[in-house]
Amino acid sequence: MASFFVIGNNITDESAEVMKRAYNMGCDIENHSQSHPDMTKMTAEEIKAEIDFTSDKVEEAVGERPQFFRPPYIAVNQTMFDVIDMPFICGYGAEDYNNAIGVEERVEKVLAQARDGGIILLHDMNGNVQTVEALDKIIPALKEQGYEFVTITELFHAKGVAIDPDSEIIYSYAEQTEMYG
Repeated sequence: MASFFVIGNNITDESAEVMKRAYNMGCDIENHSQSHPDMTKMTAEEIKAEIDFTSDKVEEAVGERPQFFRPPYIAVNQTMFDVIDMPFICGYGAEDYNNAIGVEERVEKVLAQARDGGIILLHDMNGNVQTVEALDKIIPALKEQGYEFVTITELFHAKGVAIDPDSEIIYSYAEQTEMYG
């Protein structure tokens, strides 16, 4: 399973059907803002509008509101923590938004950062075939090492971590206790 953090402006009738299918398969659909802005430069009202727009669109598509938020660019400030009533998720990534990072480097980065309770951050965006190719190697390698793939919700539950919407932690792994992991 996986958790998908979606950008509200990218939700169309077609993508809503894909989200619904993923949700029905057991995936989480979560909030990544309406327009992917640097929210640290926004007012509380603007931030709230970004979050509410996407949460409303997700709920309309899958019937459930997101429980988690991934801040664009992992840029955060106190206003965001004050306004957004969801735990913030970061994860360990492979800079796969950058086309200059090849398949093997993506694989190596993810495998090197894998840990119990860890959240792997990858991007599903138009034309990002290198990540799809990397996943063909990452998934079997991690399974061979004994890792299990779960949603963010399942991960927090399995690790006994309460989903605290007031937490000021940006989670890269479930049992994290400091802002950045």
